[in-house]
Amino acid sequence: MERTPPADHLPEELPVLALREFVVFPYMVLPLFVARAQSIAAVEECFEGDRLILLVAQRNPDSVDPDPDDLHRIGTVAMVMRKLKMPDGRLKVLVQGLGKARIESVIDHGACTRVRVSPFVSAEENGEEWTVEGEALTRAVRARVEELLPLKNLPPEVLSITTNVQSPGRLADLVASNLRLRLDEAQEVLEIQDALARLRKVDSLLKRELEAVATRADFHRPAPASDAASAEHRETFLREQLRAIQSELGEVDPRADELDDYRLKVEEANLPETTREEAVRQLRRLERMHPDGPEAQVVRNYLDWVVDLPWDRCSVDRLGLEEARAILDRDHAHLSIVKDRILEFLGVRKLRQDSRGPILCFAGPPGVGKTSLGRSIARAMGREFVRVSLGGVRDEAEIRGHRRTYVGALPGRIIQGIKQAGTSNPVMMLDEIDKLGADFRGDPSAALLEVLDPEQNREFSDHFLNTPFDLSRVLFIATANMLEPIPAPLRDRMEVIRLAGYTPEEKAEIATHFLIPRQIEEHGMDVAHVTWTKSAVQSLCSEYTYEAGVRNLERQVAAICRKVARRRAEGELSEVVINARTLDKYLGPPPYRQDNASKQSEVGLVNGLAWTEGGGEVLSLEANLSHGRGLVLTGQLGDVMKESGQAALSYVRSILPEIGLSDRDFARQQIHVHVPAGATPKDGPSAGVAIATAIASLATGIAVRADVAMTGEVTLRGRVLPVGGVREKALAALRSGITTIIIPESNVGDLREIPKELKKRIEFIPVSHMREVLDRVLVEPLTWKARKRRPAGAAPSRTGARAPLRADERD
Repeated sequence: MERTPPADHLPEELPVLALREFVVFPYMVLPLFVARAQSIAAVEECFEGDRLILLVAQRNPDSVDPDPDDLHRIGTVAMVMRKLKMPDGRLKVLVQGLGKARIESVIDHGACTRVRVSPFVSAEENGEEWTVEGEALTRAVRARVEELLPLKNLPPEVLSITTNVQSPGRLADLVASNLRLRLDEAQEVLEIQDALARLRKVDSLLKRELEAVATRADFHRPAPASDAASAEHRETFLREQLRAIQSELGEVDPRADELDDYRLKVEEANLPETTREEAVRQLRRLERMHPDGPEAQVVRNYLDWVVDLPWDRCSVDRLGLEEARAILDRDHAHLSIVKDRILEFLGVRKLRQDSRGPILCFAGPPGVGKTSLGRSIARAMGREFVRVSLGGVRDEAEIRGHRRTYVGALPGRIIQGIKQAGTSNPVMMLDEIDKLGADFRGDPSAALLEVLDPEQNREFSDHFLNTPFDLSRVLFIATANMLEPIPAPLRDRMEVIRLAGYTPEEKAEIATHFLIPRQIEEHGMDVAHVTWTKSAVQSLCSEYTYEAGVRNLERQVAAICRKVARRRAEGELSEVVINARTLDKYLGPPPYRQDNASKQSEVGLVNGLAWTEGGGEVLSLEANLSHGRGLVLTGQLGDVMKESGQAALSYVRSILPEIGLSDRDFARQQIHVHVPAGATPKDGPSAGVAIATAIASLATGIAVRADVAMTGEVTLRGRVLPVGGVREKALAALRSGITTIIIPESNVGDLREIPKELKKRIEFIPVSHMREVLDRVLVEPLTWKARKRRPAGAAPSRTGARAPLRADERD
């Protein structure tokens, strides 16, 4: 029973949906994506009525807005069975072909095209009797379909359907809809009204397909495995033959240009052998895939990444050391350690071209120029600069890339940075490496072990590429505020260069030569419009900023420039002079006076020094006695700092008899040590000397000098051990107006990092024992009693409490 609606049931008027790339035959069920406004309007109109629509192919597939004259006159009446609106505004409709119709006239060409139609059917399709010719053609077509089925990857159900179809016209339409014919050939079959003639045309098309498949089988006879060169020539010859056959048949494969373009790019990319084999394998997969399938898009994405990466493209290093030094000095003041390290690398590079790039880590407080220094290094070396922000990264795939099995897979940030640079030897900055995290998706710091290992990164494996990439020529520069959060194996792979904070003099120089000219230019003014006095710059650095870097200093300079720019915009064009007196007018009263440390000597009040990720800090430790027992430490202190307090108390109690005091009276009172800024966590052993001094001051009742600051770890025997961050702590003391600092004797070597002009302004007192500290910092000298040594072998006294031994006696 035919499903074509009878002529009297076919509506006289139907909306038209123009098809660009294919022809819909009767009895076909297929989905269509509708995007053009006129087509969407036609679907909406038919859905409001009987759901019938006329599907007509365009004469020119490239026409975006076809006129009625651009449409073929014969089309297929179809029923819209379902529609779905996509997020991008398109419609996805499911249509079923019912029968053919001819366009008699155009009724309307407004929002959608409406036409008057008439049925287009043959006498056979209206129920004529069986004929011998029709039966013969039907059997021949079925035989050819059965023969072609495994060769053309036709759907298996086609054979069963053709076996049950008796009508020649319906059989012709069914076979033609599965042959993937060109647009003009499919339209030609659709327009043949006579059923037998249409079946004869389909039979001739089947013969052509069988001949083409047989010819291709002859071309694909295997070549001898021993002759690889002849196999490659044979493949080229076969492709040329295929193009010739397609040209003879009038077939144009739209994918041929795309595949040829990929082959050309793969050849020109100069890929390593393993990468080239993988790219060729993926390209062959793409040839066998449906062009619109999701897997084909994944392969295209992979090939695009492979051919775009700079496998053998390198920047030429600028090996002139004087020129490189000039660029580094022009961009940054001071930072001589980093500049010397880069010039050393360039010197080695000049002598040996294949030397590996160093892996550096700039560690220092915020605002000292770590990130901008990386960009300056790239300019000095003549390389591309890529910044990879690692702060907050918790997924290992961000480093190694995603496997291509995932939707939207991409390479990791390292490979993305290489592609962005366009060369295989950029300067790559791994910013905020100490802010990496880890969760159930993996540990990015573990993935970086391969990236930053010179022995492994020559063959870095990204999950997306699935082929090694050479990172040994990349100059990696990591930045961090603190080294402690970085895992030890990762820290071991990097050459750590510490960048301490700037002195007030260095800040003034940076502001004068870098910050002020840059902010004046960014605010649309000329240097001649604003004059800064030396006293204004010094006051700005010492009284309006309190930081290790210069970031807040630049904000203050920008605030003044904004106010000056506003005055000029309002018409005041006179030159503006910024001096120490006018700073109050522009910025208000100074927020940082040099009075952070106590200026009056008091009992139990000590100036300690601490190191933080923002630089050094002066901590005014306060100690007090009250009723009770034991030691109380407050100020949000960590376990290490609390243990240092216990060690300090034990030492002080051990020396009380030596300075003529009773330990019993001291033991009956509670000692409370508080470190201000209680909201800020504090930890570390470097406050041990300061805590011991505060407790000793309480025990003796002697005040501590207010013009002295101290740092160092104390042991139970009173030895002073070395600590870190001496330079930052010295800068913090100077900012607070303290010019005398007690440091461990073992830290004397660290004073080489401190500028000479800073050493002239600060008196450093190296000590090795707490006795030296107490003799230096207490406003009144202590009287140390000499203790008698017990003869060798003598038993200790059984009467009274045994006095604690001095540190030198215990040794």
